[in-house]
Amino acid sequence: MAAAGAEAPGAWCVPCLVSLDTLQELCRKEKLTCKSIGITKRNLNNYEVEYLCDYKVVKDMEYYLVKWKGWPDSTNTWEPLQNLKCPLLLQQFSNDKHNYLSQVKKGKAVTLKENHRALKPAVAEYIVKKAKQRIALQRWQDELNRRKTHKGMIFVENTVDLEGPPSDFYYINEYKPAPGISLVNEATFGCSCTDCFFEKCCPAEAGVLLAYNKNQQIKIPPGTPIYECNSRCQCGPDCPNRIVQKGTQYSLCIFRTSNGCGWGVKTLVKIKRMSFVMEYVGEVITSEEAERRGQLYDNKGITYLFDLDYESDEFTVDAARYGNVSHFVNHSCDPNLQVFNVFIDNLDTRLPRIALFSTRTINAGEELTFDYQMKGSGDVSSDSIDHSPAKKRARTVCKCGAVTCRGYLN
Repeated sequence: MAAAGAEAPGAWCVPCLVSLDTLQELCRKEKLTCKSIGITKRNLNNYEVEYLCDYKVVKDMEYYLVKWKGWPDSTNTWEPLQNLKCPLLLQQFSNDKHNYLSQVKKGKAVTLKENHRALKPAVAEYIVKKAKQRIALQRWQDELNRRKTHKGMIFVENTVDLEGPPSDFYYINEYKPAPGISLVNEATFGCSCTDCFFEKCCPAEAGVLLAYNKNQQIKIPPGTPIYECNSRCQCGPDCPNRIVQKGTQYSLCIFRTSNGCGWGVKTLVKIKRMSFVMEYVGEVITSEEAERRGQLYDNKGITYLFDLDYESDEFTVDAARYGNVSHFVNHSCDPNLQVFNVFIDNLDTRLPRIALFSTRTINAGEELTFDYQMKGSGDVSSDSIDHSPAKKRARTVCKCGAVTCRGYLN
C-alpha cells in the first residue's frame, strides 16, 4: 500500500501481510502519514497510550507500564500517574484488576493491601490479555460493520472470559453457493401494482396470502411461505411487501454467554412481536456434503447445518464458516424467534431463504434464540434440524434452561 502524502513516483510500499502495528511503526519512522491506519499529521510525532500493562509504587509515586499505540512491546515505558491523561484506560485497568482478583479462589487471592507496591505477575498478565482481547474484539466489530449491508449495527461484547474473535469465520450477507450449485438471483417476472398491499401481487401469483400487515408484522401462520416483491416488480423500495430483503433493522450484540453456550446474540433495542429480525445465511451445500460435515461437527459439539427442505431435501445451509449474525444465535426449546421460508428473486422451491421473526415482544438486552429442531413448516420434531442428517448421530446436550427443555439440541 502507498502511504498517504507520499509522491506517486516514489510511493512507499510495504508487504500486504504486515500487521497494523508494524505499519504504524514504519510510518512513524519514515515520517509518513496514512489516515487509513490512524497515522495523521496531528499524531505523527505524538505517542498515544494503547493500554496499561502493569503497576508499581516507587518512593511513594505511582507508575504504570504503558503500551504505546503503533509501537512494539519492547518500547513500553514506565510512566508516572501524573503524566497519564487517559481516564478511561485507567478505569479499565482498575476494573480488569478487580475482576481477576474476584475470580481467584478464596484463600489464594492476592489483595491490593498485600501487594500495594506492585502487582503479582499473574495479575499483570491477565490485564494485558484482557486489553489485547478488547482491542481484537473492537477490530472485529469494526470489520463486521464494514461487511454488513443492513441498517442495524453490530456490537461485540465479552465480559465473561478471554475468548477473542473466531479465527475461521467470514461474514456474508447472502447465501454462498458451494462449487457446482447455482443460485438464480434474478426473477423471471414481477408485479405492476401501484399499491401492493391492496392489489393482486406476487403472493397471489404464487397462490398464497400477503405475509405482512400494515405494521410490517407477519400475519401468516408458520409453514406458509413468504413471497416478496422482487427486482422485476415495478413497486419501489417502500413497498409493504419488501421486508426480509431490507435486512436486519435492529442493533444487535454478539456477546459471550455466562452459561457455557459460547457466543450468543442479544438485541439492544425493543423488538415488537411478529417482526422480521434476521436471515439465516451460510454456504449452500448438498445434503450428501451436509452428512459428511455433520459428522465432523458432532465431534466438536457444534451445530450449524440447516436443511432447506421446503419441498425437497436436496440442499442444506452450513453457517459454520460463512454466515451472518445468525451464526451466533443459540438454541432454545422455548425460543423467541420463528423460522419462515422466503422467496424473492430466486423462486426455486428447493432453495428458500430462511427468515427469523419474533414470536413475541423482545425487550432490549434479551438474548435471541430459535429452536434448532424448528422447520420452516413450523413443525418441531427429531427429524428436522441438526438441522439435518445428524439426527442419527451423536446427540448434543441442550443448555437452554427452559422449563420445556427437551434435553438435547438434536
